[in-house]
Amino acid sequence: MNNSIPTNIVRFIIVFLAQIWIFKHITFSFGGFVFIHFLIYPMAILLLPIKFSRSVVLILAFILGIFIDMSYDSVGVHTGALVFTAYVRNIIIAFLEPYEGYNIDDVPTIKNMGIGWFVSFLSISLLIHTFLYFSLEAFSFVFIFEIFLNTISSFIVSFIVILISQFIFRTKY
Repeated sequence: MNNSIPTNIVRFIIVFLAQIWIFKHITFSFGGFVFIHFLIYPMAILLLPIKFSRSVVLILAFILGIFIDMSYDSVGVHTGALVFTAYVRNIIIAFLEPYEGYNIDDVPTIKNMGIGWFVSFLSISLLIHTFLYFSLEAFSFVFIFEIFLNTISSFIVSFIVILISQFIFRTKY
């Protein structure tokens, strides 16, 4: 697991910079309503080694969320959604645990876990994250249609970008 620390630090920095320099500026709107947002930053938390302590994962999610919020000029929306995603990450991993269990050095990537497991893990985690993000952003279920529209459309594009990045950057950690 010690070999994965530099890889995860570099991944954190690259994902953060890609989110604020590239994906922050790519939005699609229809009639003044922005309905597609690229949210790739949960990938930095989701791809941490499986046996990382939950408290470490929550602290890293909080730090990344705060930096994303400062870049977006939002008040804790990204942080709240990312910390909750980090909290349920271990629950999802336990739910998807293979019959033979996990190795101590397992990292949730396509290369290590297989495409079926990774797609299940990513889709559950990312759907929870995007729904919570847009719910916190609207902060009212009066906008339930907009929340669901934003969630589904942003989930699809974010899922595709993260999946493509897994095929392009196939790291061991």
